[in-house]
Amino acid sequence: MPAANIEGLLAIGFFLLALVIAKAVNNISAGKWPGGTMWVAYLRMLLGFLLTGAAVFAFCALFGIDIISQ
Repeated sequence: MPAANIEGLLAIGFFLLALVIAKAVNNISAGKWPGGTMWVAYLRMLLGFLLTGAAVFAFCALFGIDIISQ
C-alpha cells in the first residue's frame, strides 16, 4: 500500500478519534460523565495533539510527502 494511502487513513483515524474525545469532553463538562477539571484539561490537550496529527497526515497525504518511512 502506498505511503500516501496509509497517511490518509491515519488522518481519518486521528480525526475520528478526536471526535470521540471531543464528545467525551462535552459530556464530562456537562456533568453527564464523571470527571473533574484536570481530566477535561488532559483530554483537551490530547484533542489538540490528535487534531494536529490529523492535519499533518492529511497535508502529507495530499501532497505526497512520505513521513512514515523516513
